Amino acid sequence: MSTHIYNYLALGDSYTIGESVPLFESFPYQLVQMLRKNKCSFHAPEIIAKTGFTTFELAEQILQTKLETHYDFATLLIGVNNQYRNLPLEAYEKDFSFLLQKAIHYCNGQNQHVFVLSIPDWGLTPFAKDRDIKKISEEINLFNQIAQLICTKNNVCFLDITTQMRTTSNDPGYLANDGLHYSAKMYAEWALLISEKILKIIPH
Repeated sequence: MSTHIYNYLALGDSYTIGESVPLFESFPYQLVQMLRKNKCSFHAPEIIAKTGFTTFELAEQILQTKLETHYDFATLLIGVNNQYRNLPLEAYEKDFSFLLQKAIHYCNGQNQHVFVLSIPDWGLTPFAKDRDIKKISEEINLFNQIAQLICTKNNVCFLDITTQMRTTSNDPGYLANDGLHYSAKMYAEWALLISEKILKIIPH
């Protein structure tokens, strides 16, 4: 078993902090708990995220925050608020590229230690019942396509959580009480996806 204590940086928005659930039920905290159960020593996750953050606001926050010089792993999940606010795809592409490069930089250039999660389709939640669900879905697909292309160019793992989520959209167990964000059950699935990738990297 490795004696190294790993650290992990989680970058994002409400989906990263786990809006409407306790912090320990957010996917970054569940991820660390899963890895600890697999006999991997991890510090608590460092989270740079806030409800409502767009890519630009996340970038600004990172630049204003004193972070460690190095992290062993990083996750990035951002963009839903760009879509929600009807911000241009071109701005998302530019900002996302910057954020991904930042994440890779904080992982000492180890791009295989960075994991990007696709943007969830909030159009399938009760919150969106009076909205144009088809339009929301199509726009989120475009944002995700851009993110995936940038990840491919940078040899970074892109985890498509959106497709599977669309099949469970009618299961209330996956939703938080606000009818917009997700429950601990959903975040556990995201955490499991990432933990499986990390466990293939960590010697144990």
